[in-house]
Amino acid sequence: MKKIILFIVVSILLCSCKSKDRITKNYFTSVVIDTLLEDKISIRALVLDNEKVWYAADKSRFGYIDLKLNQKKEIQIPNEKNSEFRSIAQTNTYVFILSVANPALLYRISKEDLSYELVYQEKHEKVFYDSMQFWNDLEGIAVGDPIEGCFSVITTRDGGTTWQKTPSDQLPQLAEGEAAFAASNTNIVIKENSTWLVSGGKSARVFFSDDKGKSWSVNETPMVQGKQMTGIFTADFYDSKVGFISGGNYEVLTQNFDNKAVTRDGGKRWQLVAQNQGFGYASCVQYIPKSKGKELVSVGASGLFYSNDGGNSWKQFSTDGSLYTIRFLNASTAIAAGKNKLIRIRFKK
Repeated sequence: MKKIILFIVVSILLCSCKSKDRITKNYFTSVVIDTLLEDKISIRALVLDNEKVWYAADKSRFGYIDLKLNQKKEIQIPNEKNSEFRSIAQTNTYVFILSVANPALLYRISKEDLSYELVYQEKHEKVFYDSMQFWNDLEGIAVGDPIEGCFSVITTRDGGTTWQKTPSDQLPQLAEGEAAFAASNTNIVIKENSTWLVSGGKSARVFFSDDKGKSWSVNETPMVQGKQMTGIFTADFYDSKVGFISGGNYEVLTQNFDNKAVTRDGGKRWQLVAQNQGFGYASCVQYIPKSKGKELVSVGASGLFYSNDGGNSWKQFSTDGSLYTIRFLNASTAIAAGKNKLIRIRFKK
């Protein structure tokens, strides 16, 4: 009887070890990168529409790359100022791009014929929009730096035809010196009706709405903060509970502590991870699809990093520090862009 029990225990342990080996081998170990676009260009905002990669860029430019047909199209919008578009979002029929600085210009672009129309404009010496997303085909939101002591928030409820600015008395007050960063169009994260906004500067906090921006709650984070260029530069949520924030100190790009934090309760509480490990300043972090919230990638000054344990440890896959933003086409292929290029990254096991 004892021999039988011992045999069963040993068998279970061996199966467990083999299972762990299979899981370990299933993780990504390297990447293959090919360049899709190379030019004198700065791209901080991407959206993926099936086989099309849409981008917003500097010098009043936007465009797309059709991966299936291997076609490229770029348009420069003539206007009174050399605009830099750092926000992009989409519905089924339109792409929207929003410029930083004064004046803020928001264009609606037809996916069918690339015709474009200015649907919102805001002039103010302090105007600076950082990110834009849509909840659905009718409702969208964009967030910018404070003008009246709170985030500048504009929303649409008619598919982007018109946009309204939320009155300051309906938004949480920001601390003195608290703002947002237009690093990679990831200051806003949306999962169904849940919305998170992130801040940096003198304070680094997470703002949450469960009613599509009609009301907000605020949660503190342990991220580095207190200086103008510190705090949360990027965020992503795998689902309504599991999320990750990153960023750091833009003036000390190698600082790899107090720059990564995870939540498992929808953003109410945040825990620092990978202290003094992995990357320093990060411009963009994204969860890998179908990874159960375990796998993430980060791009920024330290290069391309990958985690298979929810952000607790990181492996460097590339030293390229010129990438600003990244999005996943599927569970093993991503598109990234930054200074002078747009690339495809294939993750290999």
